Parts: sequence; structure tokens; C-alpha cells
Amino acid sequence: MTFIVENWYLILLAVVSGGLLLVPGLKGMGGGSLQPNDAVAKINREKAVVVDVREPEEYVKGHITNAKNIPLSQLDERLPQVAKNKAVPVILVCDKGARAVRAEAQAKKLGFEKAQALAGGMKAWRDAGLPVDKA
Repeated sequence: MTFIVENWYLILLAVVSGGLLLVPGLKGMGGGSLQPNDAVAKINREKAVVVDVREPEEYVKGHITNAKNIPLSQLDERLPQVAKNKAVPVILVCDKGARAVRAEAQAKKLGFEKAQALAGGMKAWRDAGLPVDKA
């Protein structure tokens, strides 16, 4: 008991450090910050460009209407060709959200400040009952 009383600050430091280590893991679980219904609003009101960063085999199984397929590995080269106006919002989509979060960071480095990853990806889009096209 004496150890705890004399070293309370070490225990507090350990607890806070552990909590801070968990934050990135919890934050990335949903993958993305844009909810499906908010994405629909951006598409309709702000003419957002939807970019699906999955591989073509995944894209043809089901994608958001009018989404452009640019695999994550080709994003740096092809995004400026697809979304010519950097002021327009870009919605990045993958299967569950993890790749879209990486794509969001890449897009922002390219100057697309309004780029956002769809939280939960296509799974969340389907769960929300929103339309899916198949190619």
C-alpha cells in the first residue's frame, strides 16, 4: 500500500499511456468519418465525386452509382484526372473503410482538402439500404 501512495503518479502515467495507445485502434475501427446518409447529401447537394479504391474485381460485385474505380495503388496518378476540381468534395470508398482512410490521406496530400472516407465502407452503405450498382 505504501508503494501505491508514494508512486501514485507512476500508476497514473501508466494508465494514461495505456489509454492513449488504445485511441488509434478504436478510432480506426469504423474506418472513415463520413456516414452514408451524409455522403448522399454531399453527392446530391455539392456534386461530390465518389471514388471507389477497391480492386476492379471487388468493384464489379457492387458499387455506389456513378462511382469511379481507382485502385488504391493507382490513386496518386489517376485521382487528378477523375476529380479535376480540387474544391469539389471527394468521397473515398472501400469494402469496410480501412483502405479509404489511407486513400483520404493520399488525396489530401494531392491537394483535395475536402476528401473524406466513407465510414464503414460499402458494408455500411448496404446496411443503410442505399442503392448499389453492379457492373
